[in-house]
Amino acid sequence: MSRHLIGILLILVTITGCSVKSLEARRDAAMIVAKEAGFSPFAISTDTFRLAGFSKLIQKKVPVTLYIEGDGFAWVNRRTVSSNPTPTKPMLLVMATMDDAKNVIYIARPCQYIDLSEEEICDDKYWTSHRFSEVVISSYVQILDGITEKYDSEGFHLVGFSGGGAIAVLLAARRTDVLSLRTIGGNLDHAALNKAKRVTPLRGSLNPIAVAGMVKLLPQIHYIGSEDKVVPAWVSSAFVKAVGGGTCAKRMPISGIGHADGWLGVWRQLSRDIPRC
Repeated sequence: MSRHLIGILLILVTITGCSVKSLEARRDAAMIVAKEAGFSPFAISTDTFRLAGFSKLIQKKVPVTLYIEGDGFAWVNRRTVSSNPTPTKPMLLVMATMDDAKNVIYIARPCQYIDLSEEEICDDKYWTSHRFSEVVISSYVQILDGITEKYDSEGFHLVGFSGGGAIAVLLAARRTDVLSLRTIGGNLDHAALNKAKRVTPLRGSLNPIAVAGMVKLLPQIHYIGSEDKVVPAWVSSAFVKAVGGGTCAKRMPISGIGHADGWLGVWRQLSRDIPRC
């Protein structure tokens, strides 16, 4: 058994039987996954947020595959906001470590994996109503600029899970160095989704479907689990329709997969399928 698989098993043992572990335990779980896969931790400061992540960078002057985390533990329940949005399970980080690309970076969302007592800006609106706000997207723009300058990278392949898919679309719409886009259970129209679910609108957030036409020529695949009850299939269908004509935007339903269940069993193979028009 490879060290990588052993690391994944350790994570599964760590999180089994507990609904929500402490921030320290969630950090430790992510560190185990990263260490076993040879990924190094980092924290990048932007004009607003300090964003945490893990990276495996082998070669300069080649593209970087950038994984953007989902909303994490944003809500305790329908009425109670979480005190810290760090994911309870590092699923997307595990998926990033499965990627065969030479340069892979996993980056968390604002205020995840961070001690919030040290970050004055980390108001809970940044993992609720303002999770896709201009200030959030601008922070990721700065990060991509910094990666390009430091590693002389030749563009980015963006991969976003759930709300990270929204971030990826909004990023891709304002950059010229994004080579491809993949979303996994992506929240690609939060206004329509929240209306359908009868929950509070994200009034402080930008909406990915509003910029769908701007990524018309970008190779993209939107993966959706057939059993996903969090982001139903119609969300990606509507987004692909909004992108418009052509063959660059594709949907790919995956049988037997939920929103955050089952992806680890299929991602190694799916990650090798780089979108093309």
